[in-house]
Amino acid sequence: MESDRDSGKVKKAGRTPTVEKWLLHWLENIAALSVKSSSYEAYRVAVHVHLVPGIGKHRLDKLEPDHLERFYAKMIRSGSKPGTAHQAHRTIRTALGQAVRRGYITSNPAAIATPPRLTEEEVDPYSVAEVQRILAAAANHRNSARWAVALALGLRQGEVLGLKWTDVDLGNGTMVIRRSRVRPKYEHGCGGDCGRKPGYCKQKRQIRPDTDDTKSRAGRRTVGLPGELVTLLQKHRDEQDQERENSRQLWTDGGWVFATRTGGPLNPNTDYREWKHLIHEAGVRDARLHDARHTAATALLILGVPERAVMDLMGWSSTSMAKRYQHVTGQIRQDIAAQLNGLIWQTKKAKKKAGKKKAKKRKADDK
Repeated sequence: MESDRDSGKVKKAGRTPTVEKWLLHWLENIAALSVKSSSYEAYRVAVHVHLVPGIGKHRLDKLEPDHLERFYAKMIRSGSKPGTAHQAHRTIRTALGQAVRRGYITSNPAAIATPPRLTEEEVDPYSVAEVQRILAAAANHRNSARWAVALALGLRQGEVLGLKWTDVDLGNGTMVIRRSRVRPKYEHGCGGDCGRKPGYCKQKRQIRPDTDDTKSRAGRRTVGLPGELVTLLQKHRDEQDQERENSRQLWTDGGWVFATRTGGPLNPNTDYREWKHLIHEAGVRDARLHDARHTAATALLILGVPERAVMDLMGWSSTSMAKRYQHVTGQIRQDIAAQLNGLIWQTKKAKKKAGKKKAKKRKADDK
């Protein structure tokens, strides 16, 4: 005990709380005040859906890495994806880290436990021809410029839907990324008497702001707009002005670049369904909406844009993100092969040709 005291590993006196009690305290009183709403929502689901039912009855100081590893394995056997189990692992590791710092336990078992192995699926970005087909199909829909912004600039969904006209300078061809649209969350306005989920209550009240700050400090950035995109945005603004006039008193002017027919912010779920409908109409292979960001990043790789400039445009804080988002496509492989061909075999041919030319010149001199 004296050794533990001297090394600073003595836990607080009194009965140690259960994992459930600590997780609920950490979630509502620590995480809720210190993380973004999207991160809090992920923590909330992991705590209430998985961690509390699975390991909540353990005492905090009796929890072992083995308990956690068996819990992850049970999650996967029950049908959860490895990514879901990994999210539960990250949540409990963060929560227990706070418990260590506050003296409830002396070490973090989640820091020792081995999390489920994640296998990243290789993303196949859209080709230039596929992008052109998507944009051609989008031209027949309202808010068509929304997809050009995603595919050309690689903005995240929340960043696109969070844009306001005050962020866009069409005269100078620039756009400032300041905020991100978040998924709306509602509560009952009827006290729960309707028997529906809060989102379907006719008197529902939104309890979450429309937007939040960008994902990271690097996410707050200014990007340049290609000339064709400026033209598309100018046309889009004219169309929105016409919608505002048609809606009259129903229009809610929030200044959104991409809005509903009455001026409100677009719902991310609606936006995602529109993307799926669009790629089906364009006749291209199915892909996630986030793959548009991979496509834009790979286009920058093809163009040979310097890494520092790519980081600034994409809003990355680390160069390691390039490995995740920039993919070596068939076109890049062909370019590399052509360059190797020119470096090795063309040089050899050039030397052979120069040798023949010299030999011919010597013969001419001898004559």
